[in-house]
Amino acid sequence: SATIPLFMNNKDVAAEAVTGSGKTLAFVIPILEILLRREEKLKKMQVGAIIITPTRELAVQIDEVLSHFTKHFPRFSQILLIGGRNPMEDVEKFKEHGGNIIVATPGRLEDLFRRKADGLDLAGCVKSLDVLVLDEADRLLDMGFEASLNAILDFLPKQRRTGLFSATQTQEVENLVRAGLRNPVRISVKEKGVAASNTQKTPTRLENYYMICKADEKFNQLVHFLRQHKQEKHLVFFSTCACVEYYGKALESLIKQVKIMSIHGKMKHKRNKIFTEFRKLPGGILVCTDVMARGIDIPEVHWVLQYDPPSSASAFVHRCGRTARIGNVGSALVFLLPMEESYINFLSINQKCPMQEMKPQTNVLDLLPKLKSMALADRAVFEKGMKAFVSYVQAYAKHECNLIFRLKDLDFAGLAKGFALLKMPKMPELRGKCFPDFTPVTVNTDSISFKDKNREKQRQKQLEQQRKERQENGGKKKFIKNKAWSKQKAKREKKKKITAKRKREEGSDIEDEDMEELLNDTRLLKKLKKGKISEEEFEKRLTGTQSRLKAESVAD
Repeated sequence: SATIPLFMNNKDVAAEAVTGSGKTLAFVIPILEILLRREEKLKKMQVGAIIITPTRELAVQIDEVLSHFTKHFPRFSQILLIGGRNPMEDVEKFKEHGGNIIVATPGRLEDLFRRKADGLDLAGCVKSLDVLVLDEADRLLDMGFEASLNAILDFLPKQRRTGLFSATQTQEVENLVRAGLRNPVRISVKEKGVAASNTQKTPTRLENYYMICKADEKFNQLVHFLRQHKQEKHLVFFSTCACVEYYGKALESLIKQVKIMSIHGKMKHKRNKIFTEFRKLPGGILVCTDVMARGIDIPEVHWVLQYDPPSSASAFVHRCGRTARIGNVGSALVFLLPMEESYINFLSINQKCPMQEMKPQTNVLDLLPKLKSMALADRAVFEKGMKAFVSYVQAYAKHECNLIFRLKDLDFAGLAKGFALLKMPKMPELRGKCFPDFTPVTVNTDSISFKDKNREKQRQKQLEQQRKERQENGGKKKFIKNKAWSKQKAKREKKKKITAKRKREEGSDIEDEDMEELLNDTRLLKKLKKGKISEEEFEKRLTGTQSRLKAESVAD
């Protein structure tokens, strides 16, 4: 009610409101009203409004909300443009059905703007644009999306209405200016009954708890909690994709008669299916990364559990906001290490987020030996655990609040026990450190085999190859630089090669000709020294070459 009249009266808006307060309707309704008031009706290929959002799940959700309204206005066609499927399908769909209202993620939208060769001139289609909405605007203006967003904004007309919506609006006016707002109206909606001085960013019906426990007790506490609340719906947040992969599998085997699903950013095609399925479930556990932290509306979430605290304070608010939505009651619990206790005070000051302590449960079963035996039985579990540990340490080192989350104060031995590792991984952060409190297993980890027979067959083939190479090198192991898990390095190398090749091709003709001339001059000089040609002959030939080169350069 605060935003709709302003947005409809041709004002640019920057709206900030607590999670679960109905921000989607605050831009969907004005978009339709503005498009209905247009003097000229939109043609099939004309775009009247674009809604950009950081994640596919959020885009799917907004598309659903929008379709509730557009079904009453068949004159408007809407299209969803997100990753995880073939871009050519989107091109064909747009050409066939049009898209008066586009709901998109930045990467895919930018890609379609560059598809002129495939017969789609999206830059021409957006000339009729009336409204641009950036949902979860502060996240969109993060470094990851900045380049795509700037590229998209360059294609859009300057005369348009723009709206920025988020639960945590960054205060930098530069961000709003970059997004193309003209004299924006700032709208800040707070909880009812909360004093004007208090800017609590979490819903008042949300019960926020924290639990202080050691790194090697955290997993046992989590499983105990989930077993006690089997009938409810939970979101469990981890800091990295590798942690989701590892702990998701661990929880599946340790908590029976409960539907457990995992979702993270590196799942390309399965994400939409998992998200839709979990929304329909009456109860269950969704193990996830921050890909699910923003704007996602999953009905009836009882508990949001944060196994790892998020990398930023604003992400904490967004994670908690997946429960207690639209006046419902909900609870959130964050697990903290003893050294991280000051984070509670930081959140109460920085995010005005009041929290209560929940004491760790007593008489909790120790499930870490069971997790270790799973790793010993299947190499896939062992490798997942190692990757999860490494990714956790690397994410911890990059924490925004590094005065509280200090890598050098981290209890690596306790952490390795909490991950149920069989041995310490080799990584730069652990170089030169001793861990008397951590006892590695006596088993040779190379002897652990994959349960999957095909993977084990492949591994044995590689081991055999390595043995042969060792014999050839006189018993020495051939040094192979560790390959990065990320494909970024390979992409960079490929790009460098392509650039170098192009430069060579562009300059090759001239370089070859110059080289030829240089060789000719050198040969002439040798002939002169040996007395095979006279000085007059040498000078005559040399001036001939020079004049020819000069003539060619003038012609060029």
